[in-house]
Amino acid sequence: MERRVNHLHHNMKPGAVKSLKIALAALAAIAIAGELGLKYSATAGIITVLSIQNTKRETLKSARNRALAFLCALMLSAGSFFILDYTLWAFALYLFLFAFLCLSMGWGEAIAMDSVLVTHFLSERSMSPNLMLNEALLFCVGTSLGILVNLHLRRKGAEFDRLAEEADMQIKGILHRMAVWLLKEDKSEYTAGCFESLQKSLDSAERCAAANYGNALFNADTRELDYIKMREQQSLILKEIYLNIKGLVYLPGQAAQVANLLDRIEQCYHRDNTVKGLLEELEQLMRQMKEEQLPQTREEFEARAVLFYILKQLQIFLELKRQYILD
Repeated sequence: MERRVNHLHHNMKPGAVKSLKIALAALAAIAIAGELGLKYSATAGIITVLSIQNTKRETLKSARNRALAFLCALMLSAGSFFILDYTLWAFALYLFLFAFLCLSMGWGEAIAMDSVLVTHFLSERSMSPNLMLNEALLFCVGTSLGILVNLHLRRKGAEFDRLAEEADMQIKGILHRMAVWLLKEDKSEYTAGCFESLQKSLDSAERCAAANYGNALFNADTRELDYIKMREQQSLILKEIYLNIKGLVYLPGQAAQVANLLDRIEQCYHRDNTVKGLLEELEQLMRQMKEEQLPQTREEFEARAVLFYILKQLQIFLELKRQYILD
């Protein structure tokens, strides 16, 4: 219960701050439009609200798309009103053509905003140069305030480091449990709940990494996103290893060696480890297992085959990290 309350409090604070930003930005846009003597000044506030996105990159991309869409809306509405006069049928024709264009071009977010501006032409029964300038200025004021609100957004490097460390600690815990349960014949209580927790941590870290990338307009890189992608691939491999361990009922002598390797990987598991030494240990263990006496029973043969497959999966697990470091 306490964790749920803390989680709710953690989510409410950013939400309250963003809500305050939206309200103040909309108010400022309306005030500026009013000072400029623009008609329908409240529309500038609505445009500001619709312009605010989660990251700088999203905000600028949205502003660009809506500006292009606005120019198209002017041309389509002018054509529609010229053909059918300032009637509802003309607006319906414009809306059909404009919505089709926006959906085809991936400008879906512009349909509502730009159409609100076009309704002013319908209300005034005019598309005079002064009125078109009025709508263009409403668009510029609203969009500019939306962009300005998000200019302060910064990368949250410390937040990502915390979330990535949380996911890494969970992976270490999974490796530890594997080393322990591998040596037990009765694995009925060995469950996969830890993978659900890991996925939640990886999802949170990925959202943070995506936001950091979106808020870095210059010198943006994908290292954080690449790191989480690598950990997600590793988690899939760990799930497969878990299933193999879960199904292992006969324990040949080599099981202890594989468990020791899992312990070593857990101990050396951290963000900056090149895993070169671990790969060498793993390859040495695989060569050693190949040189040992052949299994005497079918049961031993199957168990040793599973252990060797687990080693191959661990090799891929470590190679993923090695490749990330090299890249």
